[in-house]
Amino acid sequence: MKEITASMAGTVLNVFVNSGDVIRLGQEVIMLESMKMEIPIESSGEGVVKEVKVNVGDFVNEGDTLIVLV
Repeated sequence: MKEITASMAGTVLNVFVNSGDVIRLGQEVIMLESMKMEIPIESSGEGVVKEVKVNVGDFVNEGDTLIVLV
């Protein structure tokens, strides 16, 4: 299993994938908002989304798991 984690603290603005989606390396999967800036989170690997662990509006800290891939 691979995990996609938050690169910085912020609020989840958008989630672009759902469980069961096939994603590729570098695909934008989540948009965070931090200090009034939008920060795209890209996939660090390829696979199928097993679980999306956050929802729009959630606050996350740097290193928090956002998405689990299989």
